Amino acid sequence: ILSVNNPIPSNLKSEAKKAAKILREFTEITSRNGPDKIIPAHVIAKAKGLAVLSVIKAGFLVTARGGSGIVLARLPDGKWSAPSAIAIAGLGGGFEIGVEVSDLVIILNYDRAVEAFAKGGNLTLGGNFTVAVGPLGRNLEGNVALRSSAAVFTYCKSRGLFAGISLEGSCLIERKETNRKFYCQDIRAYDILFGDIPRPAQAEDLYEILDSFTEKYESEGQRINSRKAAREQRKAKELPPKPSSRPQQSSGVGQLTSGSQSYRNEYKLYPELSGYHERVDSSNRPVEVTALYSFDGQQPGDLSFQAGDRITVISKSDSHFDWWEGTLRGQTGIFPANYVSMD
Repeated sequence: ILSVNNPIPSNLKSEAKKAAKILREFTEITSRNGPDKIIPAHVIAKAKGLAVLSVIKAGFLVTARGGSGIVLARLPDGKWSAPSAIAIAGLGGGFEIGVEVSDLVIILNYDRAVEAFAKGGNLTLGGNFTVAVGPLGRNLEGNVALRSSAAVFTYCKSRGLFAGISLEGSCLIERKETNRKFYCQDIRAYDILFGDIPRPAQAEDLYEILDSFTEKYESEGQRINSRKAAREQRKAKELPPKPSSRPQQSSGVGQLTSGSQSYRNEYKLYPELSGYHERVDSSNRPVEVTALYSFDGQQPGDLSFQAGDRITVISKSDSHFDWWEGTLRGQTGIFPANYVSMD
């Protein structure tokens, strides 16, 4: 059964404690809340700010909603700011009846969204910036929703008779008096969110869970990089061995271009090929091969190519475990014949 968090405005210490509890419920894997139904760590780790609230919605035909919570911002050093107390209020219409209590996590993806929260006064969700439902699940980089241009992602868990909650038209209000009592001074939300106030010790539980998302995201990124490196190593091991006998390049090659007539008729890039290689006659139909693997040239005169490239052969032998000579995209060089396939 989903627990109900108190939507009634309270002091900032209680609001921070409630926010930590809500974040755990949204991000911890439980029997009820599987791994594909949680806020991914990278969404919070990359956020510019976030707001956490509890909201109650009630009514008959005309509905009213209200609630309270906190908002935090990401500071330039990557740490989270001190919390600022906020409230939410709104009216709605339609054929609705019932009572519903919802927990909300609002992810601020861009600096402009944080600035809108920090300016104080009334802020209308959906009116001041674009709002979209946030992505769920464990996928670190493949989630299409991460490419969304929405300034704000929203997450909601509800208990009650309503099917869900819409935030469109809701106003977020800075609770100035609550901030004043907690920080013992008159201070604007802007100054709180942009680092003029140190992180309060009373909200340590909240910072602990927020910092854990960054750590988890970084460790997931390291695992993905390790797996990618391992795949590259396996792929490299799967490449066929290059022929060990490498022909020697002519000393006069650097003065010639592959497109010159004298090059084609009088010179060979690798004289050693002449003894046991067949010079390909391309006057009728050029001989082309298809690269099965990618080859990065290791010495001057090597012909580099990617898997799938079409190479025109200039000189070749009867053996596929040999070095052949060819051209690709205006470049001429030798390549391992067992990296290509004859058509």
